[in-house]
Amino acid sequence: MSSAAVDRLKGLLCQNLRVTVADGRIFIGSFAGTDQPLNILLLNTDEFRLGPDENPDGRYVGQVLIPWKLVVKAEVQTAATTHNTLDNYF
Repeated sequence: MSSAAVDRLKGLLCQNLRVTVADGRIFIGSFAGTDQPLNILLLNTDEFRLGPDENPDGRYVGQVLIPWKLVVKAEVQTAATTHNTLDNYF
């Protein structure tokens, strides 16, 4: 990974990320880092389900490690809107 990509990841530390996975779940939590295969570690995370098992209120799941191969979309969560997909980071 280039040093520019590493610097961009470091800039995301402690920011809220919204990560959508292949089965439709959405995780919103504080970005704590990645490991070598780029699995995403989130802290203080809430999980939301879309579809038939919909849970609009979500549930607190705490600390989660999301396998990169399951990630469909990862976005920086801001107060007003969700911006900056992370596709360009890797």
